[in-house]
Amino acid sequence: MIHLRNLRCVAATVFVFTVFVCTVHGADRDAVGQAKEESSSRERDPIVVTADAIRIHQTAPVFDGHNDLPWALRKSGSAVGKIDLRKNQPDLHTDIPRLRTGGVGAQFWSVYVPVSTATQNNALTTTLEQIAVVRELTKQYSDVFELAMTAEDVKRISGKGKIASLIGVEGGHSIENSINVLRQLYREGARYMTLTHSMSLDWADSSTDDPISGGLSPFGEEIIHEMNRLGMIVDLSHVSAACMRKALAITEAPVMFSHSSAHAVANHPRNVPDDVLLLTKQNGGVVMVNFFSDYVHPIDAARSLKRTARREKLNELYPDDQEKARSALRQWELKNPRSQRCTVHDLLDHIDHIVKVAGVDHVGLGSDFDGVPALPSQLADVSTYPVITQGLLDRGYHERDIRKVLGGNVMRVFEQVERVSSKLSQQK
Repeated sequence: MIHLRNLRCVAATVFVFTVFVCTVHGADRDAVGQAKEESSSRERDPIVVTADAIRIHQTAPVFDGHNDLPWALRKSGSAVGKIDLRKNQPDLHTDIPRLRTGGVGAQFWSVYVPVSTATQNNALTTTLEQIAVVRELTKQYSDVFELAMTAEDVKRISGKGKIASLIGVEGGHSIENSINVLRQLYREGARYMTLTHSMSLDWADSSTDDPISGGLSPFGEEIIHEMNRLGMIVDLSHVSAACMRKALAITEAPVMFSHSSAHAVANHPRNVPDDVLLLTKQNGGVVMVNFFSDYVHPIDAARSLKRTARREKLNELYPDDQEKARSALRQWELKNPRSQRCTVHDLLDHIDHIVKVAGVDHVGLGSDFDGVPALPSQLADVSTYPVITQGLLDRGYHERDIRKVLGGNVMRVFEQVERVSSKLSQQK
């Protein structure tokens, strides 16, 4: 979740013709087919969506790991009943017509709340309010959305042409250091929890904050064991690399990275290092690639790190004047804009890299739509998933493996998490 609005919006149903075939990063040829000529150093042409890609989407619905529509609605002051998602919403990345165009069959809706709620002692209350937003969406548009609590629910709901709607808690601050609250959120429908957001907790370290618990504390280990027992997916997006490694060492169930990309492609702490990709393969988990330009394009990732350093410096200079610090940061951003070079090809490079290191069974899509201010060209909103499918076809991926990327891998993880939960419950 990023607290800015992406202002770019392009038509969703027509895509420019000219297909550029680029290289797959090598191995797992069974998954990616014959490698093509490398040309990452040159500008790459737009992708056209063909009938083959549309055909795949008709029988392989997208299962996206992260969409921030609930918080976007809250930020805009729009209650679910006051906005018509059946109509195009140009200020959002998400509405029903574009979800249909994009072939979305299942969506983890993030019930993100800011880390500031942890210091204001209202993290749980605000999270419950966001869960209520998701539930209201499924009631207001009951012919389109239906709440899913199990993997079988996802199959049943998407099988009848509706969008299976799942709840993901984005940040362990929402449980207020209580295992009982974790259980409460599971009862409310949460089926994954991201261990941290942007702030390190007493029991888990964030990738974008100073470490305070050595990656994962003993209480953090208790949280993971309880999530395994409940059948709640452990989400390792946002956490530090040390936390990733410790969590993967102790979890009994596959994990997910609901919206993270490959660190080797774009050097940003929000992305997943290669050694962790290998651990994720051993664990049976899935890395769901984030679409945010700052995590996708290497130049934008470098700029993002400079922006973070500048923000921290300004906060030191103006500790008692946050408005002055924000104003100075805005001036820096105007002088140091994003590269505008990030395209769908860069996102495909992340998928290729994860396939090369971990295998095609361990990658998926976690867009972060309605939670980020900048997106790759040709990926402006939820209608554009077919562009990714076409790009994978162009790179030589087999249809069976494209289906895994679109949603098959995260479904497998969900099912395995449920099996582990059942096993652990029987042991007690």
